[in-house]
Formats: sequence, structure tokens, C-alpha cells
Amino acid sequence: MSPIEASQIRVILLDIEGTTTPIDFVYKTLFPYASRKLESFLRERAQETEIEAILQELYEQHKEDERNGLQPPALPDETAEVRLQSIVAYSQWLIANDSKCTPLKSLQGKIWQRGFTNGELRGQVFPDVPTAFERWRRQKRTICIYSSGSVQAQQNLFRTTAYGDLASCIAVFFDTRVGPKTDEESYKKITASFSHAPNQFLFISDVAKEIEAAQAAGMQAILCDREPRTASSPNTDELIHTFDGVPPD
Repeated sequence: MSPIEASQIRVILLDIEGTTTPIDFVYKTLFPYASRKLESFLRERAQETEIEAILQELYEQHKEDERNGLQPPALPDETAEVRLQSIVAYSQWLIANDSKCTPLKSLQGKIWQRGFTNGELRGQVFPDVPTAFERWRRQKRTICIYSSGSVQAQQNLFRTTAYGDLASCIAVFFDTRVGPKTDEESYKKITASFSHAPNQFLFISDVAKEIEAAQAAGMQAILCDREPRTASSPNTDELIHTFDGVPPD
């Protein structure tokens, strides 16, 4: 991994899960919440135009899953009740398989929005995140997020943290509508939406394949490992454990 050239960095692009936010919050709080609320949410709102569009995208995703031999739960075209139960079962199957598909993330975002609004959910970030945000803004660096979760879900998470509304610190949110996070082209699309050169971006993520994709697109990038150091961890020049001192002075 190439050394970070801090003087060039104008944009800090951040992953969420495992980078700004504990993985347990996603898998033990957000995912179970969406699974529990899925059926009641669809019973109440499935007829809304916006939700209908998401469900249609889920049907298309189901066809793709079948073409790829993944054997998802069937989606029979029978009574309204059977269709609802089937889409619930399929969505829960996607959640269980940690699918990053855009329609699932959009649906989850809608469900989580209610939880964030009524106080059942509150966003979580690591303690060094708000301090880093303050420092980066003081340095006139632009903060952006790129996550597989929907833009709506990202905004709600950062808006409701114990440290206050951190969403106001973030200039732009990107989700998988720009493309998969392990695809070089996704990062090229992100850089193209700014007036900065690719090497003026610093991408931080806990996923090595995402780091490689960002670097292939010309971004600077660094791996973030929030877990305690192990014997198999790369050396300290190749990863960070907190945002403290990032980028280096």
C-alpha cells in the first residue's frame, strides 16, 4: 500500500460498517430490526408508489438470483397475501445472506427511517469519529460517505448519534446506485462528480477489496482495522485502528 500523501487530500471518503460504525450495530441491531418490522411495514405501505417501485426491483433481483443459481425462496404470482408473505420471505433471505443489492438496501432504509424517527433506533459511531470530523472540517477537507446502505439510512444513522447530528458534517452520501463497492468504476463515478483529481481523495474502509478498487481508480486509500491487533495483522504502515492522526500531518 502506497504511503498517504496528506498534502494532496481534499476529500475524505468513508465506509460505514466497521469503519465509522461498529459491525455489531449493523448485524445485531439494524438487520434484526428490519427483519422484525418487514411484514408490518409492507402491510401498511406496499401500495405506495415509492414502495411498489422498490418491490418491482426486488422481483427483478429475484430473477437475477435464480439465473445465478442461488435458489432464493419462490415468489409465486397468486393472491395478494401469498405475494406479501413471499416477498417478506425473500427479503429476509437476502438479509440473512448479507445481500448488498440496492432494492433491499432501499427497503431496509425505509424501515429504519421509522425506527430512527420514533427513537427506537439511534446511530452509533466510534468515539474518534466526531473528533475527526471536526478536524477534517477545520482543515477544509470535504467529508463524504460511500456505503452499501441506502443514502436515507446513512443520513439517519449519522443524524441520530449520541454525539449529535453528524450528518451536517457530511457533504455527499453515496450508495450502491453508483455501483458495487468492489468495482473500480464506482470510484471513478464518485471522483467524476467532483472537480478534484482522483489522488485528492482518501478512501478509508475495513474491506481490502474496496481499498484495491479505490486505488485502481486513482484514489489514495487506507485500510481501517477496528479490532485489536493480531499476529496476522499487516504492519502499521498498511492500516489504521482509529481516525486519530489521519491523514498524517
